[in-house]
Amino acid sequence: MQLRKLGRSGLEVTPIFLGGNVFGWTIDDATSFAVLDAYVEAGGNSIDTADVYSTWAPGHSGGESEAVIGRWLKARGNRDKVLIATKVGSPMGSGKQGLSRQHIFESVEDSLKRLQTDFIDLYQSHRDDEETPLEETLRAFDDLIRQGKVRAIGASNYSAPRLAEALQISEQHGLARYESLQPFYNLVGRESYERDLEPLVLEKQIGVIPYSSLASGFLTGKYQPGQPLPQTARAGGVQQRYMNEKGFKILKAVEEIARAHNATPSQVALAWLIARPSITAPIASATSVEQVHELIGAAELRLTHDEIERLNTVSQ
Repeated sequence: MQLRKLGRSGLEVTPIFLGGNVFGWTIDDATSFAVLDAYVEAGGNSIDTADVYSTWAPGHSGGESEAVIGRWLKARGNRDKVLIATKVGSPMGSGKQGLSRQHIFESVEDSLKRLQTDFIDLYQSHRDDEETPLEETLRAFDDLIRQGKVRAIGASNYSAPRLAEALQISEQHGLARYESLQPFYNLVGRESYERDLEPLVLEKQIGVIPYSSLASGFLTGKYQPGQPLPQTARAGGVQQRYMNEKGFKILKAVEEIARAHNATPSQVALAWLIARPSITAPIASATSVEQVHELIGAAELRLTHDEIERLNTVSQ
């Protein structure tokens, strides 16, 4: 897979970022290791996780995903072959949250320990913290980069005005800047990113690694009109958000294009993202080796200009 530059960070990532939210949650160590092995063997180099994965699961306290990745890195001895992206700022219990200098410094040590590494390639603010001055957050990140514990920083779930303000503060004070953005973005959820964020990231040369690339599974084709819902935790939310006339019209176009390429709907939905000039690499999770191969296939799928225009129009 051809590498893509992540903003102006100097980091180069593959067109598919492997999502780590499932590690230690819906799949155990053995399956997680198999998924990670298959991804790297196929040429993938970019893995996204967060300290908060998976606090929502019964009996979990956070850090489960990072710990799985850390055990895998130690077992394989391949730290130099992969780029690890993790996040800080979401609630970790007992008031541990936000983007204060103290919380960032404490959290990075915890993440490094769980990941069993000396450095994090991309350290991301998981969500905006309006109670902490942006300058305090950015100075903390800048110090971590100077200490060699972090290579680059990114923002997740930031609004365009707040991202623009953060970039302006970094420039004004000579601090490390957010080199990437991780927004919600997919074929059935385009408006907020394209209207507000896309012009900014293009102007400032910010890398973009969107999450929910397959709309919580809706764009895989397993949700069909008049058919029973899949037995998954996300099905209710998918039904409410995407299972409507517009959603099924988009899905129909995706499925028809997939058949023309002997591909899957997931591959078409991801290939559409990969082809968009502002997108660096969509994030997608896999719970099996077969799903990893499907994701890699998306990076190799080339949609025609007419197919991209059709998807643009139907999902407008």
